[in-house]
Amino acid sequence: MAKITLSNLAHSYSSNPKNESDYALKKLNHVWDDGSAYALLGPSGCGKSTLLNIISGLLIPSEGQIFFDDHDVTNADTSERNIAQVFQFPVVYDTMTVKQNLAFPLKNRKVDASYIEARVNEIAEMIGVTEVLNNKAQGLTADAKQKISLGRGMVREDVNAILFDEPLTVIDPHMKWELRTQLKALHQQLEHTMIYVTHDQTEALTFADKVVVMFDGKVVQIGTPTELFERPNHTFVGYFIGSPGMNFLTVAIEGQKAFIHDEEIDLGNNYSISRGKVEIGIRPEFVSLSDDASGLPVKIKRVEDVGRHKIVRTDFYGTEINLIVSSSTMVPSDSCRLKFKKSAVNVYLDGWRVNGETV
Repeated sequence: MAKITLSNLAHSYSSNPKNESDYALKKLNHVWDDGSAYALLGPSGCGKSTLLNIISGLLIPSEGQIFFDDHDVTNADTSERNIAQVFQFPVVYDTMTVKQNLAFPLKNRKVDASYIEARVNEIAEMIGVTEVLNNKAQGLTADAKQKISLGRGMVREDVNAILFDEPLTVIDPHMKWELRTQLKALHQQLEHTMIYVTHDQTEALTFADKVVVMFDGKVVQIGTPTELFERPNHTFVGYFIGSPGMNFLTVAIEGQKAFIHDEEIDLGNNYSISRGKVEIGIRPEFVSLSDDASGLPVKIKRVEDVGRHKIVRTDFYGTEINLIVSSSTMVPSDSCRLKFKKSAVNVYLDGWRVNGETV
């Protein structure tokens, strides 16, 4: 295992980058703690796989350095970094049996045969392939092959890190939850440094100790699932995390009040903002129907009953505000007023969250 340090790291696929827009990965400084589980989360094209491939050694960065503990591996081959990587699509040896595939990384290192036997059986049980251990990989389904790829990536206990590049893409939906749970359990058991690339927030939030949210080649926030949900550092994080995502309203702020369309919202804290685009953000979970004449007046657009709760979509002067209510809540058919939980309102200046002063 190793602590992974990224120092002034950046990458451009252009041979002569001239400005920030030419970089697929903008300048990044970060330390991946030894033994932690991270998820790289963001939409397609945000730089997740570029960063993962730089860490693995498949790609040499245009700028900056990578350290495993105190050892500079920026220009080191993948084989020198002592890592395991599982790719989006299964990579298996079709002419080998499942057992031989799982044992291959250990046999290459001339590990004792009795250890190989025990370790392969342990991993096979964890990923659910015990019954097909002696079958040729060639005849297996795509999701079964990917389970072998996962197992082969996890079979070694001496690696510095295990990197996963959207490994559940080809897995049947009903198997994904089980495999995520197994990966989490394996991490808790072996305490390997794990970095998991995904565009699926559920995968990221259930797997990782900390989630690294990327947007347009930048890391916009690194935090626990709770931090990302309650205090998104950037409006993109608020929008991307959650279903539905965070509500945003463009406002004017004076002290502890936000003003919009002759309505005012109590923010709880004082803010001094005199420039830029000012927005407030509030999760649908912290918006409620008002039981009196106070709150923002809205029109009901539609109500979506998803079983455990209802998603109410409303319109406030052309801006959609969503709220989540219990399945038993009676929702008006045309219009109503909404209240925000004061402590759950976030304030953003030009996309970035700002802190207020306690009143």
